[in-house]
Amino acid sequence: MNRTVEIVGVGWSGFRAISPDVSYKEMIFEAATRAYTDAGIDPRNDVQGFVTAAEDYHEGTSIFDEYTPDQLGAVLRPMHTITGDGLHALAAAYMKIASGLMDVVVVEAHSKASNILTLDHITAFAEDPTFERPLAINPIALAGLEMQMLLSAGRFTLEQCAQVVVKNKNNALANPSAAHGAAIGRKTVLEAQVVASPLTRLMAAPHADGAIVMVLADSDTAKRLKGKPVRVRGIGWANDTPALDSRDWAHAQYARKSAEMAYRVAGIKSPRSEIDFVEVDDTFAYKELQHLEALHLAKPGEAGVMTTQGATERDGELPVNPSGGCLGLGSLLEANGLARTLEVVLQLRGDAGARQLKNVHTGLAFTWRGLPTTSGAAVVLSN
Repeated sequence: MNRTVEIVGVGWSGFRAISPDVSYKEMIFEAATRAYTDAGIDPRNDVQGFVTAAEDYHEGTSIFDEYTPDQLGAVLRPMHTITGDGLHALAAAYMKIASGLMDVVVVEAHSKASNILTLDHITAFAEDPTFERPLAINPIALAGLEMQMLLSAGRFTLEQCAQVVVKNKNNALANPSAAHGAAIGRKTVLEAQVVASPLTRLMAAPHADGAIVMVLADSDTAKRLKGKPVRVRGIGWANDTPALDSRDWAHAQYARKSAEMAYRVAGIKSPRSEIDFVEVDDTFAYKELQHLEALHLAKPGEAGVMTTQGATERDGELPVNPSGGCLGLGSLLEANGLARTLEVVLQLRGDAGARQLKNVHTGLAFTWRGLPTTSGAAVVLSN
């Protein structure tokens, strides 16, 4: 696979805590229309394939790719669903183009989390049905246990976790698409309601509704389109064991392995010096710190110190989640990975508005599929 791949168009709809006035199909249509306009294409003539990321349990329907062609302009066209995060769908599109199978592919992911009345119960279905599910453990409790283990090991402190929340929610105030921006202090975060000790309510990302669509093309085709291309230099993904009793709780191996794969493809030798900024999963505040270390962007025990010293602020040495991340933007279920990627694209194109970073040329987006999985994906993008 030696063809270079570019992201040539992006569009999004949302993001809001609730969206009773629109359906997921209307959100996807709005995002797709913007992406096609951005790339300067007609999906009915210029696109060879479509990929959507969706979980049937969340959608309430099976074979979900049957429900997305209309609003994407993909009727009677090649299309399939990735039952995973949107960044996994981006990887599928990347391979279609890099292999020479297709020239232009559209990727879609969305969230209508506000429609799901029993999300924790649905998430619990991902636990082992024989040994884990009968214990009726709320998935959030797993995050509390992991956080407590990392705190006990001295990897970071509660105050450092609280600073992640303060930073990301403040970053979100500069993002007009963010649903949960706020100017708060560490004391407010630490004194918030405990949901799974030591995890407080403000340390867990609230959900949001929204849709994201991206248009990918090979570099030769990209030159003929009007969009501002951003190159996909490398992409990687990995899963650790799904079992709670045999996974490595101390280290996010799924993050390390997916990043190392992306770095290898991109030719990145020294991530800390070659990557200008990152969008990394922060579904829970401590996860941002754990993931930064697993991505080789901080040494073990260093991520928390970097955060409290301001190194991960927008004007810091390594800006982390300038979009506001999941904590500020909102957790978008399968669309989280595309949300992280979207911010990297906008920053590299110089289209990030009030939160625009200076002199950035290479960015990393990393996503974790969430509890109780050990599934991750990473992509390196350059302008």
